[in-house]
Amino acid sequence: MLSFVLRRLAVLIPTFIGVSIIAFAFIRILPGDPVMLMSGERVMAPERYEELTRQLGFHRPLAIQYLDYLGGILTGDFGNSLVTRRPVLTEFFTRFPATLELSLCAIILAVAVGVPLGIVAAVKRGSWLDQSIMGAALVGYSMPIFWWGLLLIIFFSGVLQLTPVSGRISLLYYFPPVTGFMLIDSLLSGQEGAFRSALSHLVLPTIVLATIPLAVIARQTRSAMLEVLGEDYVRTARSKGLAPRRVIGLHALRNALIPVITTIGLQVGVLMAGAILTESIFSWPGIGKWMVDSVFRRDYAVVQGGLLLIAGFIMLVNLIVDVLYGLVNPRIRH
Repeated sequence: MLSFVLRRLAVLIPTFIGVSIIAFAFIRILPGDPVMLMSGERVMAPERYEELTRQLGFHRPLAIQYLDYLGGILTGDFGNSLVTRRPVLTEFFTRFPATLELSLCAIILAVAVGVPLGIVAAVKRGSWLDQSIMGAALVGYSMPIFWWGLLLIIFFSGVLQLTPVSGRISLLYYFPPVTGFMLIDSLLSGQEGAFRSALSHLVLPTIVLATIPLAVIARQTRSAMLEVLGEDYVRTARSKGLAPRRVIGLHALRNALIPVITTIGLQVGVLMAGAILTESIFSWPGIGKWMVDSVFRRDYAVVQGGLLLIAGFIMLVNLIVDVLYGLVNPRIRH
């Protein structure tokens, strides 16, 4: 098992270097001058412009800039924001709990709803229930996140006035963060109504972010279940007179979950990509909104560091999924 994990770690090294090159090049191909944007001046004296360019190191060749940047990353230095002057790592971990809380709630909702729906669709294959579930999954997968989010805001926040429009909690409540997770911190604060406010702010963003992963998980679960239900050991279990629930839950589902686990792990990347739009729509103070704002401000250090840290998190999750996959199916390790 150790050699299996080491092989997976070895694959991550060139992947991480490739992501660092992409992150470094991405922000530099966008139009706009970061020196001018940082200064906030429409007209700048050439001497001042040259001074700022040299301070930021933009006068050096791109290859030297990249090597310096990569060297800083290897020592844990992702640079400082050009706008706030704060370390990128500090700003990232200040906002990351908000994104992690939203993503965890979304993946829990996607798994809790998607897996049962996939099982029902497989068991009722060809029925109106199967067609309805798969049709809804197709619509959910095809739904643009920004449009879906705006629809929910208009209906639930505007027409029904059941949920807040944006933010993580009402401005009526304030308490120092302990864990960074608003649901937990609101409970620890002891303020009446704080948890209910945090939960109501979380509902719509969670639904929007969970829609695509839920659809993918439901379709993958159905496909895996249909493949397993035709196996000999399932037919043998049925011929022994075992209850349908036992056959499906104990014999079929355990083997069908192997590809589903991989699918759930792959959805982490979808959640991170979807969080950028979702957080922008709901003004959720996470890394998605932080990254969008940084792109518009041409904050090189934040965009580069943010992309690398997000990619590193996704690679870590995929590594964990690979390890779990190897534990569930020992043949994978060999």
